[in-house]
Amino acid sequence: MSTTESPSLFNNLETLSTHELLTGLNSVDQTVPLAVAKVLPQIERLVEATVARLGAGGRLFYIGAGTSGRLGILDASECPPTFGVPHGVVVGLIAGGDTAIRKAVENAEDDAEQAWQDLLAHNITNQDIVVGIAASGRTPYVIGGLQQARSQGIATGCIVCNADSVVAATAEFPVEVITGPEFVTGSTRLKAGTAQKLVLNMLTTATFIRLGRVKGNKMVDMQLSNAKLVDRGEKMLMDELGIGHEQAAALLHQHGSVRAALDAHKS
Repeated sequence: MSTTESPSLFNNLETLSTHELLTGLNSVDQTVPLAVAKVLPQIERLVEATVARLGAGGRLFYIGAGTSGRLGILDASECPPTFGVPHGVVVGLIAGGDTAIRKAVENAEDDAEQAWQDLLAHNITNQDIVVGIAASGRTPYVIGGLQQARSQGIATGCIVCNADSVVAATAEFPVEVITGPEFVTGSTRLKAGTAQKLVLNMLTTATFIRLGRVKGNKMVDMQLSNAKLVDRGEKMLMDELGIGHEQAAALLHQHGSVRAALDAHKS
C-alpha cells in the first residue's frame, strides 16, 4: 500500500484527546525500526558501495525534495563535526535550492532535469555515489538525477518507503523501507521521515567507522568546535590513556585533536 495515498490507521483524529493522539503516534512509530530491520541486507549493499567510493577519494551526494531533501542535508552537515571529514565529502542537495531548506518551493520537485544540473555544479564524477531520498519513490527531481547519474557510470542508491517504486527501479543499490500508512494520511514527515533518518544514520556512521574515523566507539576525529566537545575530547583521553584532567587538557591543546593526541602520547 502506498505511504502517501493509503487511509490513516486512525480515523477522526480531531476527536481524540492529547493523550490518545500521543499514544497513537507512539504506537505507529514503534513499527519503524522493525521495517528498517527487514532491509538490513539492502542497507549493507549501499554501505559497501559507499565505503568503496569514499575510500577511493569519491564523495557521497544526497538528492531529495521536501522532508527527504532536508534529512539528506542534515546528515551531510553532521559528518564533518562528528567524523572530522572535510566539508564536501558528503553533500546534500534539495529541490529548490537552499531556500527550500526552510520554506517549500512550489513545483521544484517536479523538475526532472534540475538534480543533474545541481550535481554538475559540484563537478560530480564516476568516483562519486548519488543516493536519492524519496518517501513516495516517484519524485521527478530524484528520478531524473539518478537516471542521469547512472547513465554516466556513477553509482546510485536510494532510500524509499513504498514498494516497487520508480526511484528504486532506477537505483543500483536501492533501500526500500516499507513503512505503510501514516498516522496523518500522506504526511511522510512522520514514519517515512523517521525511517529515512534511521537509514541515513546507519549509512554514514557505518561508512565512516569502516573508513577508520572511529576508534573503539569514540569519535576521535570530531571537530573540537565548542566547550562541550573539548570536554568530551579530554574525557576520551583520560579514559583511553589513564591520565588526569590537566594532562589530558594539555595534550588536546597541544595536538588539536583526540586522534593526534593519542598517537603522540603512544609514540
